[in-house]
Amino acid sequence: MTDIKSKNITWHESNITKEDRERLNGHKAVVLWFTGLSGSGKSTLAHAVEQALYDKGCRTIVLDGDNIRHGLNKNLGFSPEDREENIRRIGEVARLFTQAGVIALTAFISPYRADRDNARELLNDGEFVEVYLKCAIDVCESRDVKGLYKKARAGEIKEFTGISAPYEEPLNPELVIDTAAETLEESTRKVLAYLQSREIIV
Repeated sequence: MTDIKSKNITWHESNITKEDRERLNGHKAVVLWFTGLSGSGKSTLAHAVEQALYDKGCRTIVLDGDNIRHGLNKNLGFSPEDREENIRRIGEVARLFTQAGVIALTAFISPYRADRDNARELLNDGEFVEVYLKCAIDVCESRDVKGLYKKARAGEIKEFTGISAPYEEPLNPELVIDTAAETLEESTRKVLAYLQSREIIV
């Protein structure tokens, strides 16, 4: 639990509720939390799903791991403590987007179950959809255009998930996507079908 250092602060309720915003948007608010190894396809799938949702008239935002580290989390590294804080901040930001009635798609390795569970606990039941991109590490390495795995195996990158730092697979994710066996189109349809089955979108 992060200590609250700010004093003399008061929570202000909005006159417009999340339900009001959802009615205006024509869909429910939800967080699609894409998790998996580097190279498993998180960003690729998140953006494909976002495009499909946008085409349906949904209001969306993708929170991408690399992009967030350029701004909000640029002061964080990749130690276990910094990874925890990275995901804590993203969980809070994603919660704000749900309050705005938006479908937020997050693409972060988020290697620790406890951190993902903490993000889930920030939201109401059904608002956190954990999407595990299950992909063998050798396949992830074969897709590694940035050469990160090669550098990690050479010891040039410390605490690299899957090589010198752990990845804890989700135990009960809402969705499991096998990106080594499924095409991007198939994976996208699978996510949309889930959202429709839960009546998050029509």
